[in-house]
Amino acid sequence: MIVGTVTETFPGETRVALTPSVLNSLTKLGAEVLVESGAGEAAGYVDAAFSERGATIVASRNEVFERADVVLQIRGLGANPVAGASDVSLTRRGQVLISTFEPLTAAEQVRTIAATGATMFSLELVPRITRAQSMDILSSMATIAGYKAALLAADQLPKMFPMMMTAAGTVKPAKVMVLGAGVAGLQAIASSKRLGAQVEAYDIRPAVKEQIESLGAKFVDLELDAGSSEDKGGYAKAMDEAFYQKQRAALARVVEPMDVVISTAAIPGRKAPLLLTADAVRGMQPGSVIVDLAAETGGNCELTRAGETVVEHGVTILGPANLAATVPFHASQMFSKNIVTFLLNMVTKEGALEISTEDEVVAGSLITQDGEIVHPRVREVMGLPALTPAATA
Repeated sequence: MIVGTVTETFPGETRVALTPSVLNSLTKLGAEVLVESGAGEAAGYVDAAFSERGATIVASRNEVFERADVVLQIRGLGANPVAGASDVSLTRRGQVLISTFEPLTAAEQVRTIAATGATMFSLELVPRITRAQSMDILSSMATIAGYKAALLAADQLPKMFPMMMTAAGTVKPAKVMVLGAGVAGLQAIASSKRLGAQVEAYDIRPAVKEQIESLGAKFVDLELDAGSSEDKGGYAKAMDEAFYQKQRAALARVVEPMDVVISTAAIPGRKAPLLLTADAVRGMQPGSVIVDLAAETGGNCELTRAGETVVEHGVTILGPANLAATVPFHASQMFSKNIVTFLLNMVTKEGALEISTEDEVVAGSLITQDGEIVHPRVREVMGLPALTPAATA
């Protein structure tokens, strides 16, 4: 088996899908590893570091695609819709592509890859089961996003986060509200607490109250009937508009006295829920800061602009995109551990690749195979009929 990785071509993407630290787990099974020259430089991994761990450095992207049985990337077509199109002509039938592809929102790109005959695995759809935790790139990257969100807020806020008792008087701690207590939200809570802030948090799922309080934050109960607010994968479910209207009204009152709001609410494959209206922002104190981690999927704040920083009603609103790429060394380290663990789950002791849809992890993330789109949920989103058992055999 030949495994290859290439330089990321998405604008601003500094991560690399393989790092030297994980190469031994591939080479000890007899796999040959190809790395495009310079692929890891933006993340702090030079070619020599890969060579020392047994990888072969190749001069061109074309050569990696030409020789590799398995190509590992951070962003495949779909997650890299413009520059990623140039890889299509390099892809061949039966080649295995493992990356993020955003298949639930990139129908045309999924069709394009299916037409090549390549076998595509999308890491965003790895099921949230205990066995797959070490393969969960969403959790890994969300950890980084939550951490960076707290730092960005602290940098923008015209106050200090911690309480300080000085000869010039006592400085009160900043008040931070975190909306959404998934992985990113919990890390934002933890990081804000480490910086000394007074932290409160809200989540539509009452079950996360214990996790919030275990980090030293106060759980805010809006006293709304959320009903079944969590899907079987542990993600928050989309609610109806009547619920969101009540939620927005309640949150406007909650965020009014806050110095910082970090919003992290997201629903996989859907537009981010609107939590903070323009009126809610208007009610906040001048100088307050909002960091909207859902900016790339529409934003939790009505005034958020993805990839921009805006000031409205005296409130600074940050809409950061791809925060993981701002910490590329460790983000790459975490991503590469996830992706290699995912790949090794399909490798036999003899070093052969075995794709079995009897495996829940494989079935949950397999998007295309033998020219067909095979993922049930992706087919449903694309308006395609369900495959018959004979078609999926």
